[in-house]
Amino acid sequence: MKNRNNIKLEAITPKTLIVGVDIAKETQWARFVDYRGIELGKALKFQNDKTGFETILASIETICKNKRLDDVIVGMEPTGHYWKPLANYLLMQEVKVVMVNPYHTKKAKELDDNSQTKSDKKDALTIAKLVRDGRYYEVYMPQDIFAELRVLSNARISLMKRHNALKNTITAVMDEYFPEMKLVFKNALNGKASMQILKTCPFPSLILELGVEGVLAEIKKAVKKTVGRKKAQQLVETAQNSIGVSYGTASSKLKLELMIEELELLTKQLEQVESKMELALAETGIGEIILGIPGIGVVTAASFLGEIGDPLRFDHPRQISKMAGYNLVEDSSGKSKSGTAISKRGRKNLRSILYRMAMTMVAVNKEMKELYLYLKTRETNPLKKKQALVVISEKIITVIYNLVKKQTEYKAELVLGECRKNQISNQAA
Repeated sequence: MKNRNNIKLEAITPKTLIVGVDIAKETQWARFVDYRGIELGKALKFQNDKTGFETILASIETICKNKRLDDVIVGMEPTGHYWKPLANYLLMQEVKVVMVNPYHTKKAKELDDNSQTKSDKKDALTIAKLVRDGRYYEVYMPQDIFAELRVLSNARISLMKRHNALKNTITAVMDEYFPEMKLVFKNALNGKASMQILKTCPFPSLILELGVEGVLAEIKKAVKKTVGRKKAQQLVETAQNSIGVSYGTASSKLKLELMIEELELLTKQLEQVESKMELALAETGIGEIILGIPGIGVVTAASFLGEIGDPLRFDHPRQISKMAGYNLVEDSSGKSKSGTAISKRGRKNLRSILYRMAMTMVAVNKEMKELYLYLKTRETNPLKKKQALVVISEKIITVIYNLVKKQTEYKAELVLGECRKNQISNQAA
């Protein structure tokens, strides 16, 4: 960490112009300082459009010429998505762009004037001084196929959120009008027969109106194979004893039809996105290596690469772990010392993907399962379930990184080192 901070500080020389930009949807502010933090020129207010971008670039060039500066570093906060057009424009003009953590800006804004006052103009200067102090990180905007994977991954996450929310809403309606349906169909939103019932006769009064023969006829419209009369009879008998409400059934049925129609559309869209993710993963040239790891599928592999980009841009797998927010933190003072926990200062979606990977791994991957069980049952400092899964997640990062870097296939005997194998075998003995 100290070495990386020194590298950042060494990048700021007497010949460096530091620009702090406060990003907003329409109007943005820029402040210019030298390596000592002395402001150069006036604060610049510019629009978030091409004319505004040309204005800030012209100001940078003018100050560099007048002050005889050779290098430029532009710092900004990753505010929503509004920073991306300006960052992309500056990078295309070969201007170095770095990111400043918004949390740091919030904490540092009172250092100069000891005031809680907040303004875009003030924040731009705070950002510039944070960059001067080396408190920034390099911006990464994925290119080529990794950019496609990131967009596809984000699209899938958005679709999944809407898909799950819709399923919960449909379940809530059925719990109100026909809560006993789950006794007949364990997962009504997955089966063809149950979905047909939800579309045509989802409520007890409608089921009783059709009778056994009518319900059987509706099911046969969705399921080609022979459907037993027993299931239809069970549904009718369950409807007779239902405690569901009986008012507003007409409008609730319409509401249900619209939601199911939307659910089917979202399911189709998810299939399209996942199909594109599979094709994009193949184009990376490293998809087969990652998929060769037992427990990793196409969607999780593509989502993982969409979040981190090219794995080879990192010097060590620990950098990916920190990117996910898996670095450990503790709170200690004097004789008191807290336990350690992950910082969670990283990409939330990446942690979610790794957690799903870990859950699958401990079920189907022999080596990861052995490690997981050992971590939970060891005599010294046994871990809880989620803590052990975090360790497995970090192990997954290490395995993927090393396989991609060495361009080699997964070998089970090399996953666990000799020391860890001995620990596991001693525990078993």
